[in-house]
Amino acid sequence: MSFGKSERRLLVLYGSQTGTAQDVAERIYRQAKKRLFASKVLSLDSYNVTELIGEPLVIFVIATTGQGDPPDNMKSFWKFILRKSLPAGSLCNMNFAVLGLGDSSYQKFNFMAKKMQKRIQQLGGRPLQALGLADDQHDLGADAVVYPWIETLWQNVLALSPLPPGTQAVPDNVLHPAKYKVELVDIPDVQTNNGCLSYNEPAKPVVELTNSKESSQSNPFHAKLLSNDRVTAPDHFQDVRLLKLDISMSGISYAPGDVVMIQPRNNTAMVNRFVAKLGLKPDSFLLLKPYDPDVFVPPTLSMTISVKQLVETYLDICCVPRRYFFELLSFFAEDEREKEKLEEFCSAEGQEELYSYCNRVKRTIVEVLEDFPLTSSNIPIDYIFDLIPPLQPRAFSIASSIQAFPSEIHILMAVVKYKTKLMEPRQGVCSTWLSRLQPADGAIVPIWVKKGTIQFPEDPRIPVIMVGPGTGCAPFRSFIQERFENSQTKMAQVKRNYIFFGCRNRDKDFFFEAEWNRLVDVGFLSVITAFSRDQEDKIYVQHKIVEEMSLIWQLINEQGACIYVAGNAKQMPDNVRDSFKEVLIKAGLKTVEEAELFIKKMEQTKHYQAETWS
Repeated sequence: MSFGKSERRLLVLYGSQTGTAQDVAERIYRQAKKRLFASKVLSLDSYNVTELIGEPLVIFVIATTGQGDPPDNMKSFWKFILRKSLPAGSLCNMNFAVLGLGDSSYQKFNFMAKKMQKRIQQLGGRPLQALGLADDQHDLGADAVVYPWIETLWQNVLALSPLPPGTQAVPDNVLHPAKYKVELVDIPDVQTNNGCLSYNEPAKPVVELTNSKESSQSNPFHAKLLSNDRVTAPDHFQDVRLLKLDISMSGISYAPGDVVMIQPRNNTAMVNRFVAKLGLKPDSFLLLKPYDPDVFVPPTLSMTISVKQLVETYLDICCVPRRYFFELLSFFAEDEREKEKLEEFCSAEGQEELYSYCNRVKRTIVEVLEDFPLTSSNIPIDYIFDLIPPLQPRAFSIASSIQAFPSEIHILMAVVKYKTKLMEPRQGVCSTWLSRLQPADGAIVPIWVKKGTIQFPEDPRIPVIMVGPGTGCAPFRSFIQERFENSQTKMAQVKRNYIFFGCRNRDKDFFFEAEWNRLVDVGFLSVITAFSRDQEDKIYVQHKIVEEMSLIWQLINEQGACIYVAGNAKQMPDNVRDSFKEVLIKAGLKTVEEAELFIKKMEQTKHYQAETWS
C-alpha cells in the first residue's frame, strides 16, 4: 500500500533514560524533513497514544533501562498498548520500524525494543524492516548498527511512499537548520540570580531551589553535603567514597532498592578550555528560541542563562563524540586539511580510524575541538546544541535506609579515573566532581529519587541472599539497615540475612566491615567474603556461592529465599548465575537446562533479581 500525497507524514517516537535515543530520533526527523515528509518527533509519553491508530508511518527509537524495564518517558505509552482490550488489528494501517539502543553487557539486551516490535505486530502493524539492535559494546559503538539501519530505512520508506512528482529530496550533504536560534547578549543592568534571568518574569535560577516534594530532573532538591569520606585505604588503587546528603525539609522518601539521581557539573578547567576554544564570553547570556515548533525545549533552556552556566551544567563537553558530531563539524570546516580529516572520519571507510582516534582512547569533545582549532572557531553559536549533547544525570543505588537515617541519603561511589594512550588521565565527570566537594564549603548536590528495579520482600520471614561485590553492596546496605530497624521496632520474626561480598583485600576495600560485624554478632546477618588478592589464587563471590551450596539449597528449597545480585555488568552477573546453576545441579537437578529453567521461574516470581551497570 502506498500513501496518497496528502498522507506523506512520518512520526518519530523515542523512549530513553538518557539523551541518546532522542538524539537519534531527531536525526531521523531531520532526514524525514529533507525527504519532504510532514514529520514530528516526540517522546512516547508526550504523544497522545489514542491517535496512534491513524498514523500511517511510525519510527520507534527505544532504549532499555535496568533489567529490561521501559524508560521513564515511555511508561504510560507502554502500559496503554499492553491493554488486553485492544483489538488485534487496531494498527493494521500502520507501517513501522523499531531501532533499539542497548548494551550487550546487560543480560536483557535491547529488551524493550524487542517487546515493542512484538507488540506492534500483535496489534496489526506491518514492519518495514528487521528490528535494529544497536550495541554500545561494539568497537564502533551504537553507530555500527544505527547508520546502516537508517540507510535501509529510507530505502524502504521511499519505496513505500515516493517523493511527489516534480520534487526532490534535500541532499544529506546540505546543512540542516539548527535546533534553536541563539542570541548572545551582555545585560549588566538586568538583575540576575545564579546566572539566569528572564524578561517576562522575576529572575530565578535555571534549577529552582525548592523544597518541593515533587523533586525531579527539572526541579531537583539541592541537598547539603554532610560528609564525604574515603572508605578505601589511602594506598589502595581505587578511591571509593561514602557521601552523606541532608534531605531534611525535602519531602523526599525512598525505599531499599531505590536510586538517587544526581545532576553533575563539568570540571571548571574543561569549561574554561571549551569556552576559550569557541571564543565565547563566559558572562554573556543566551536568548534562545526553537526554529521548529515541533522541537522540544528543555525547561533548563526555556529561560536566559549565562554561557558559563550553560557549559558547566548543561552541555556534555567531556563525553566521547559520536560520528554525527564529526559530520556536523565538517560543515564548518574551511581549512582544507581539517575538512579532509573530518570527512574521512564520517565515511564508512574511516570508521576504524575514527575508533582509534576517539573511542579507543576516550577522547573528549573538548580535546577534539582543540585538535581542529580552525574549524572550532567557525562553529555558529546556533549549532552548539546540535553538536554537544546534554549532560545526563547519573544514577546511584541508595546505600542507606530512611528508617535508620530519616533525614539522610548515603551514596557509595567509586571515583572514575584511568589512563589511556593520551597524556591526560580520563576522569568521570560526576564522580570527580562529587569527590572534590567539601561540607565545609557549603557544598550542595542537585538530587531526585526514582524507584529502583530491585524489589525486596516485605515479609520479614523470607530469607534473603545478596551478592554484591564492590560498590554493588550499596542497595543491600540499605535493605540490611531497613530490615534490622524494623526487627527492633516491630519485634518482627526475622530470618538470617546473607550477603556475599567481594573485594581485593580485607584491609584495603572491605566496606562497612565494622558495621556488618555488629549485626553478625547479634545473629542478624551472615557475611560471606571473597578477597580476590589476599592469596595466590583469585577467589571471587561465585566461588563462595558454590562453597556454600548446602546452605543455599536449603534456603531456596525449604524456605523460599530470594536472591539479589548487584554490581558491574561485565562478567560478574553471568558468573554468579552460573554458580547458582551449579548449586542447583549438585543439589539434585539433572541438567543445566533444568537449572536454567528453575532460575527463570525464580525470576518470574521476583525470587531472583539482578541490578547491574557497565
